[in-house]
Amino acid sequence: MYVGIDVGTSVVKAAAFDAEGRQLAVESRPVELSLHGGFVEQDMEEVYGAVVDVLGKLTGRVREPVELAGLTGQGDGVWLVDQEGRPVRSALSWMDGRAHELLDQWLADGTFETVFRRTGGAMFPGSPGPLLAWLDRYDPKSLNAAAAAVYCKDMVFQRLTGAARATTDVSDASMPFLDPRARSYDNRVVELLGLTRRRRLLPPLGDPIATGSAREGLPSGTRVSNGPYDLPACALGAGVTAPGDGLLIVGTCLAALVATTELDLTGEPAGLYISTDRPGHRLRAMPAMVGTAALDWVLSTTGVTHAEVDDLLASTPPGAHGVRVLPYFAPSGERAPFVEPHLRAELSGVSLETTPADLIRATCEGIGYAARHCLEAAGLTGSLAVCGGGTRSSAWMQLLADVLGRPLRVVEGEVGARGAVLAATERFGVPLDAGAWTEPTAIVEPDAGRASSYAKGYEEHLVRVAEARGRARR
Repeated sequence: MYVGIDVGTSVVKAAAFDAEGRQLAVESRPVELSLHGGFVEQDMEEVYGAVVDVLGKLTGRVREPVELAGLTGQGDGVWLVDQEGRPVRSALSWMDGRAHELLDQWLADGTFETVFRRTGGAMFPGSPGPLLAWLDRYDPKSLNAAAAAVYCKDMVFQRLTGAARATTDVSDASMPFLDPRARSYDNRVVELLGLTRRRRLLPPLGDPIATGSAREGLPSGTRVSNGPYDLPACALGAGVTAPGDGLLIVGTCLAALVATTELDLTGEPAGLYISTDRPGHRLRAMPAMVGTAALDWVLSTTGVTHAEVDDLLASTPPGAHGVRVLPYFAPSGERAPFVEPHLRAELSGVSLETTPADLIRATCEGIGYAARHCLEAAGLTGSLAVCGGGTRSSAWMQLLADVLGRPLRVVEGEVGARGAVLAATERFGVPLDAGAWTEPTAIVEPDAGRASSYAKGYEEHLVRVAEARGRARR
């Protein structure tokens, strides 16, 4: 069997697949996020312990030889480790907002735009550049004690395999230090962010080979591949590799990805270009800060369960009786398809007659409009696949198809873990039928009448977004 490991922000998962790509079993374990005053951190030991736990349970359930394992996980943030991959301090999450003042300064003085023009990465508060600069200013002892500033999957890989030194791959390194043409670190960007004396902390790049052998969690000696991180892993797992084709991940964050061989560093700085194992092939990524997390907040606030969502969506019409939601709930603002660190969610059209169903539909529609905005900015021209936790709601998938005005190739199951396996088999030279592994579960066609109505709603959404951005900058 083949094992995919996906170290998510709130859940760690391990999935087993047979040679035809059929998902045999999944084990998962939640992990905590610590949120306080805009700081969002994670306990690395808890995260790593969850990985070992789910792997042990998975291999205990499916008693077949493990051919190999692929590892993926959340991107961005800063995970400071010592020489053995053990934590120096708590990990700073990609959701962290503490560096917003530094980002404000770089937005004002042109540093932000200069970095984008060099790398194609539009920094946001939770990306490694701002966080490392914040640590250098306010917690230098942690940086002094660290051997490397890595990403989530890299910490897990080093611990799992006992690698002598932390490494990362070009996908995680894409934000914000990687020169996408040379596929190496851009030292000028390091200098612009005031991090030259911390350059030693950037881990060596495996391009693309970052492999090793497991020493715990999996049978000893199991071949393990590190990366790509979760966004490009999901693209692989959904079969999105042809230029112009796209993927929408409806998960904790809402991520729009479009495969491309182009590199356009003009226009409004936003999103990033994710380098892949294939030189010259990239993903134009617009990862918004909040996806299902916005709906979760509304459900919790209204006392509604996830099981009720489909019925409630059916009980109120498109347009939600005039209720509108701008779904920018993250404490660090928005990062795609624009960067606004101070942007916050807005609800309008609410009255005493507004029902929980109206709020839920308006939130789902707002997320759909945000998705359309991201996909357009990413340059979608081909087919569109959809994956993530949101796909479990058939009503929401229909709503998304209507809002986006295009068919959706719904890919269910552990898509990130599946992509990690496909990357691993490529790196180890193990032939698999990628087409069979990435077949969609269903195709959802848009309703022409609702799609036309939502096209007008989308134009109104763009106006509201522009107005909200203006208020956020005051």
